[in-house]
Amino acid sequence: MSIETSLQSEVENFSDGKIGAEPDVDANISSAMMEIHKVDGSEWDVHMSSFDGAAQEQMYAFTKGRWPNVKCEPNLFYLRGRLVGGAMVMIQPLPLGIGKIAVVKWGPMLADNLRADAQKIYAKIVEMLIREYADERKMMISILPKATPSPDNLPLQHLKQRGFKSGAQLGFPDRYIVNLRLDDEELRKSFAQKWRYHLNRSMKNDLVFERATSERFDEFDRLYQAMNERKNFADHSAYNTIVDLMELKDEALRPELFFVRHEQEIVAGGIIHKTGDTAVYLYGATNGAALPLRAGYFLHWEIIRWLRDNTSALWYDLGGTDGFQGLHQFKKGMVGTKGHIEPVPPVMNYASDFKAQVTGNMAFFARDRLQQVRAGIEKIRVDLATPDQKKK
Repeated sequence: MSIETSLQSEVENFSDGKIGAEPDVDANISSAMMEIHKVDGSEWDVHMSSFDGAAQEQMYAFTKGRWPNVKCEPNLFYLRGRLVGGAMVMIQPLPLGIGKIAVVKWGPMLADNLRADAQKIYAKIVEMLIREYADERKMMISILPKATPSPDNLPLQHLKQRGFKSGAQLGFPDRYIVNLRLDDEELRKSFAQKWRYHLNRSMKNDLVFERATSERFDEFDRLYQAMNERKNFADHSAYNTIVDLMELKDEALRPELFFVRHEQEIVAGGIIHKTGDTAVYLYGATNGAALPLRAGYFLHWEIIRWLRDNTSALWYDLGGTDGFQGLHQFKKGMVGTKGHIEPVPPVMNYASDFKAQVTGNMAFFARDRLQQVRAGIEKIRVDLATPDQKKK
């Protein structure tokens, strides 16, 4: 079987929700079989970069800059001596020293999402996290699973069955996920008709796609800052962390930088996280000339093809919309008939200790109210673009 055929088979299994659906080879994974090792941040990043479930939010190089006031505890899980998964747990202290919350964002991760006993490994990892952080250290555990390219989000289903309670969810939770395992002809056919029309028009505009080195990040930054000033978006992203990530020596963890040129002028750019089975569109930027040139269509077409040909990723996560209808239409057309639009699940919370449950719920209630106030203020500010997408 060729690599391409094998990858396509994996895509089909994943999209049908068949992770671990085959007969289980480890029907009873006991505590004695699975071990947990705590490691430092640099060792953690080396290991997690090889995981199928790898995500930027689980990288130590990212979390230490994004959330500098939390303590990061990287946990690796071994089954019979073999590394099978991990969870970066962030310990968030609560005000007045009333407690702590153990946060796992876009985890736990599995090394192999497609092994036959994947669901049981995930379940055992969750049990070990509960035992340490909820039972022994008396914290609330807050897990935010990833969006999956399937309506059956198996990690979310397990957390619900295990007694985790749903917390807050993003106002516009949908993620737009493109299938990377299509040849050029299949890919074109999968796009929505209007999206394909704009792509065809872009290819007549003498645009040039290029992969850039991280040393050229300043060129992207100028494009990004100018775009934000022009479009007046409220930026709540982790953009301030990207400089450190672009300087990483480990190529597997360092994001990719791409540009589109027109007559020697950079008109569009994108920064992509490529680790794991799902690549992620982190940041994009265009100038005023990009729209009539349809440079955004050309940029993503070429990024999809580059990821397909140069990585083992199965999917390309375009992110969300922040409530803007134009982004919804653009990304929906790119997802087309072979991709998926699926929501980021709500935060899932668990506490076995009554005090941890009360203080954790109070903290999340206060945070959610604060975010609602901020969103309300931004909505009435005349200097910021107003979201126009209808909620489901």
